[in-house]
Amino acid sequence: MHNEQIELWQHHHLFNAEKKSIEKSTFIVVIITFITMIAEIMFGWISNSMALLADGWHMGTHAFALGISLVAYVMARKYAKDQSFTFGTWKIEILGAYTSAIVLGLVGLIMIFSSVKRIIHPLNIYYNQALLIAFIGLAVNVVCAVILNSGGHSHEHTHHHEEDEHASSTHHHEDLNLKSAYLHVVADALTSILAIAALLGAKYFNFIWLDPFMGIVGAGLIIHWSFLLLKETGDILLQRDIGNPIVNEIKHEIESDGDSIISDLHIWKVAQNKYACIVSLVTSKNYAIADYKKRLTKVHELAHVTIEIFQCNERTAALRRSDHSEHKK
Repeated sequence: MHNEQIELWQHHHLFNAEKKSIEKSTFIVVIITFITMIAEIMFGWISNSMALLADGWHMGTHAFALGISLVAYVMARKYAKDQSFTFGTWKIEILGAYTSAIVLGLVGLIMIFSSVKRIIHPLNIYYNQALLIAFIGLAVNVVCAVILNSGGHSHEHTHHHEEDEHASSTHHHEDLNLKSAYLHVVADALTSILAIAALLGAKYFNFIWLDPFMGIVGAGLIIHWSFLLLKETGDILLQRDIGNPIVNEIKHEIESDGDSIISDLHIWKVAQNKYACIVSLVTSKNYAIADYKKRLTKVHELAHVTIEIFQCNERTAALRRSDHSEHKK
């Protein structure tokens, strides 16, 4: 009987959903980006084209960042059943996205430096060759963006259709590792679009300054995206979860009997849309832990729950409820 009770309370720790479709899409994008990088660098070296060489190395930074995203998916899947990761391997993906965001920010800073340098020391531009490179780069990045986007939609369809019946309590979630990869591709596409606009302006209207100016504008947007991604991933890595509606849901369910009061509550993310929580509560009633866990089954995002109960007499409970009501006001 003792073993049966233990098994009843045990559960798996595979909180994160399997993401093979996204991993496959990311792998394809890494290969396309890497091949394009090698082709541009080799052709630039043979033809003495600095524009082609520069774009090739720029593509290389994105190939490196996309590689980080891919490695994060592979490691998260590989160590998913490793018991040393007591709350799963999802944070590996977040760490990959955080690192990728740093690389994205560095690319933006390098672009600003290069653009300012070009303003101070303008160079002759081979417009036809540069435009060809920009259009090729744009086409490659559009294809990569479509691949990543389709992979993400496939993942959502596969793993979230069973939650449709709980739509009323579903909150917004996104794969930040996929987002970091997608931002690198979009950033590269943006630089190509801005470069095309600048090159056309310089070629047909003699706006030589437009090329470095567009570089600074694009770099500013890239740094802004990098900052937002760093903030999102940094908050998760530091367990900072401000204004999470799940906190209110937990409080509502636990305190729904009019007697129980939460004295301490900690929640943290263990997967893209899953949370673990520790709840300490005070009650004068003789509720069992199983009763409270049953209430929290309505909060579908909770994957791991630990509950601590402190019993008190009716008078103490009344005083606590009074203090609790005043605090809410």
